[in-house]
Amino acid sequence: MEGQPSHHLLQTAIEALTCMTHRGGINADGKTGDGCGLLIQKPDRFLREVARETLSVELPEQYAVGMVFMGTDEPAAAAAKQAFADALADQGLTGLGWRPVPVDPTKLGPLARTSLPRIEQVFVSGEGLDEQQFGVKLFYVRRKAEIAMQADSSFYVCSCRTRSSPIKA
Repeated sequence: MEGQPSHHLLQTAIEALTCMTHRGGINADGKTGDGCGLLIQKPDRFLREVARETLSVELPEQYAVGMVFMGTDEPAAAAAKQAFADALADQGLTGLGWRPVPVDPTKLGPLARTSLPRIEQVFVSGEGLDEQQFGVKLFYVRRKAEIAMQADSSFYVCSCRTRSSPIKA
């Protein structure tokens, strides 16, 4: 509540999520849920390390990360990435790369496993823009990509977040 991040707070929130079965948001298999989760601030240091290690990219001071669900087959994923590339170009933004998000399907119930999408993060540079300008451009990118991919029911952009922050060692 004081705006201070802490591991204890995260652990407490995760524990609270384990108490949500009373909502009926879990299937009879005991593993397939309705996707409740936590909304947390962008972990800047972690994302910078991930971009460096997996994409060989140094993120600029102003950047965004979009969490994108897409089809598991290669043509569907390629179409989603192309829709994003076109929308980024339209807004004069630069895509820095895509990172497959590690997942452990063994933790999922059989029903959830059948509809598990491909989950990737797209990194976008906002260099030269203030936070508001960048946010508006990202909104347009998201909408244009969603419109271009409206025929693909597996395509979904669940977040595209930006927050300028000084680089911390």
